[in-house]
Amino acid sequence: MRCPYCQSLDTQVKDSRPTEDSAVIRRRRVCTKCNGRFTTFERVQLRELTVLKSSGRRVPFDRDKLARSVEIALRKRPVEPERVERMISGIVRRLESMGESEIASSVIGELVMEDLKQLDDVAYVRFASVYRNFREPKDFEKVLGELAPGNGRKSSGSGG
Repeated sequence: MRCPYCQSLDTQVKDSRPTEDSAVIRRRRVCTKCNGRFTTFERVQLRELTVLKSSGRRVPFDRDKLARSVEIALRKRPVEPERVERMISGIVRRLESMGESEIASSVIGELVMEDLKQLDDVAYVRFASVYRNFREPKDFEKVLGELAPGNGRKSSGSGG
């Protein structure tokens, strides 16, 4: 593993332990050249995935890009990082288990929407507004309307 500080390839693992759900191994490493310390994560990859964009372009699946999108939707929300990591790992496992090497970007978006709806309503609406390309207030009203009955909540506000 290359040191992120000095780029040396001479690094040593000082500690390894599985994450809470045992889907990832966390390794603490130290560079023998500059003594820099850093953490790496190792996870199983069942198959190489390609994302088929709506434009027709094909790009390699990027787990980090998925994580960044989810993190943007969850910015400043009270959701534990472990729950976010479990959600992302679950989405990746479902994608890999589909048996296809090419996955439409819309499938990924719908899986994210489904999981965010269970995790955090505000993040769900934020992600939906970008994913579904909201253009006017009624677009938000529609998504907010989906939340109330699906989660057994009464809509707030003055009758209507």
